[in-house]
Amino acid sequence: MKIASWNVNSINARLPRVLEWFDHAKPDVCVLQELKCVDEKFPRAPFEERGFNIESFGQKTYNGVALLSRFPVEDVLRGLPNFEDEQSRYIEALIMPDESAPFRLGGLYLPNGNPALGPKYEYKLSWMKALTAHTQNLLAQEEAFVLAGDFNVIPQPEDVYAPERWHDDALFRLETRDAFFELVHLGLTDALRVYEDGVIYTFWDYMRGAWQKDHGLRIDHHLLSPQATDRLKSIGVDKFTRDPMHGDQSVKPSDHVPIWIELD
Repeated sequence: MKIASWNVNSINARLPRVLEWFDHAKPDVCVLQELKCVDEKFPRAPFEERGFNIESFGQKTYNGVALLSRFPVEDVLRGLPNFEDEQSRYIEALIMPDESAPFRLGGLYLPNGNPALGPKYEYKLSWMKALTAHTQNLLAQEEAFVLAGDFNVIPQPEDVYAPERWHDDALFRLETRDAFFELVHLGLTDALRVYEDGVIYTFWDYMRGAWQKDHGLRIDHHLLSPQATDRLKSIGVDKFTRDPMHGDQSVKPSDHVPIWIELD
C-alpha cells in the first residue's frame, strides 16, 4: 500500500504534471498540500476517473489540503482540534483498505513562519504545539497512523544545502527544530531516516538556480506511529518531478517533489 504526500503549489496550475505523476507512481493514498483553491474549484473529475475518493479542505488563493484514497474513507477531520485557525492546513481520515488493516492519515501544511521573529513565527510555533497535543491523543488510541505533508521544518543540518545560512530562518531556527523533535519524541518515526542517511532533499526554490545547483531542503516528511512503523516496507522521493525538462514542459513544476512510503 503506497501512501504519498506532495505539495503541488496550486493544484489547478500543476494539474497536467500531477496527473502524469499519479499515472506513473500509482499511489493508493495521497495527501496534497498548497491547493490554492476552494473546494468547489478542486479538479475532482480526473482523480475520480482514476478511482480515488476525495476529501478536500480548500482555501481561496492560499493553503489548502486534500486527501485522495482508492479505499473507503471514514471519520474525516478538517482542521486541528482545539485550535482556532482561519487557514486550511490539516485534514485527517481513517483509511479502510479492509477491516483488518485500517490506518489513520493526517495530511498537513505546517506554517512557514517567516519572517522570524514576529506574529507569523508565533503562529507557526502555536500550530506545532496544537499538532503535538493532537498527536498525543492519537498515540493514546494505539492505532496505526501517519502524519504526512509539508512540515516546513528542516530537522538536521544535513537536510539543507548550507546550514550556516539558515540559523535565523523560521524553518531551521532552534525553537522550530525543538518543537519538531518534541513531536517526534512522543514515539514517532521519521520514515525516510529508517532507510536513508545523508543528503536527500524534497524542495528546491525557483530562485537563484537552486535546482541546477542542487541547493535543496528536506522539509516534507512522513512521521509514523509505532504501529505504522511495524508495517513500513519502503520509502521514496521522486526527485525527477522537479526537473523542468521532465514531463509536460508547458507547465512549471512544483518546487516540492512527491515523497511516499509503502506499508504492509
